[in-house]
Amino acid sequence: MLADTFDCYEALGAPVTVLKPLVPEARCPLPLADLDALLLKAHELYRSARPRSDAADARARRVLPGGNTRSVLDFAPFPFRVDRAEANTLIDIDGHRYIDFCGNYTAAFLGHSPAPIKEAIVAALDRGWALGAAHEKEVDLAELICARFESIEQVRFTNSGTEANLMAIGTALHHTGRSTVGVFDRAYHGGVLGFGPSVDGPHHPLNVPHRFHVAPFDDLDGLESLFADPDLACVVIEVVQGSGGCRPASIEFLTELRLRCTAHGVLLIFDEVMTSRLAPGGAQERFGVVPDMTTLGKYLGGGMTFGAFGGRREFLAAFDPNQGGALTQAGTFNNNIVSMSAAVAALTHELNPEQVAAVNDLGDDLRDHLNHTFTLADAPMSATGVGSMVCIHAVDDRLVELLFHAALHDGLYIAPRGFMALSMAITAENCDALIASISDFLTSLDQPL
Repeated sequence: MLADTFDCYEALGAPVTVLKPLVPEARCPLPLADLDALLLKAHELYRSARPRSDAADARARRVLPGGNTRSVLDFAPFPFRVDRAEANTLIDIDGHRYIDFCGNYTAAFLGHSPAPIKEAIVAALDRGWALGAAHEKEVDLAELICARFESIEQVRFTNSGTEANLMAIGTALHHTGRSTVGVFDRAYHGGVLGFGPSVDGPHHPLNVPHRFHVAPFDDLDGLESLFADPDLACVVIEVVQGSGGCRPASIEFLTELRLRCTAHGVLLIFDEVMTSRLAPGGAQERFGVVPDMTTLGKYLGGGMTFGAFGGRREFLAAFDPNQGGALTQAGTFNNNIVSMSAAVAALTHELNPEQVAAVNDLGDDLRDHLNHTFTLADAPMSATGVGSMVCIHAVDDRLVELLFHAALHDGLYIAPRGFMALSMAITAENCDALIASISDFLTSLDQPL
């Protein structure tokens, strides 16, 4: 496990262990009290270099609460505003260029301008959109997905990974006739299915009102309480937690989880909205554990709005009126021609096994080099993840924020929380530049203020 300190909150009347990312014991390069002063300097340097983004932020905050409609994009003192993007690069309205290591939080796996995707979208628009009818592209896409992911015999489309997870959970509740949904601490399954540390626990106001049982992630002992619930309908898991800090589950844990789900008649749902990028057949292929249902989203839509949920025919039959299915699925844009066409192009032209393997190998190499760099500097920081999903942790979150601003100053964009999702447009040279930037940052911490 990646933790040795704990917090607890209540879920279904039982305490739940919440793991904090483990950071190796090391000296901090300077007194932690000095970090606030360094952050003030970093914010001022950032602000002075981006007057247009500063003005755009002030304008946005008059009509958008917080200045945005996607909270994760906000950071202090204000987010830069992108003017355009190409390949592996973002260009902001102040003219700054950034190599994009954030990768739109895994959604930009193909980079920002793959030609086959653009050609497919333009061709679709030339034939009309907002069709309000069935069409062949959705069949083409369903065939590609069913052939790619072992657990999926049939599939249905949604507009996002959040919707896909909601539909998969609803399908499981219907199939089993039970009402408890098993999830894990720090999991994120969408905007209405978040289980990070919170004073409200799993039932905070924005979560859907299912009956959740939150178990500790990657903890075999925690499965005892989870499966003691006779009303457990399904267990939803990210094999590698994305928003939870790129924490991978062990194969031992996943194997035991699979065995218990089978033994108790509980549906195992893999949330592969992010992790399907880790191998051609997703994390289920990489880890060798096959779920009952799988949810997909993000990059598989080629950069367009996209989600999907699928699994064995016996579960998806609930949506087939010819088989007496009692469930219906609404969604005006579920099969929108732009997303369907972009996704078909992505799976046909971009996501071949060699390219998928190469970017994940690059991510593994980057993570190893990051940890080597932190060790050499004796810094209280570490990098976790699997393949092209990487996250930097520190003993103090201000260190990660400082590293984020230092990287931005060098034209390298990672998520403010230290998260990275490498795209196929990222090169080994880009990774070398990031390592050099972080090494310089760590050295600067030894300098007097």
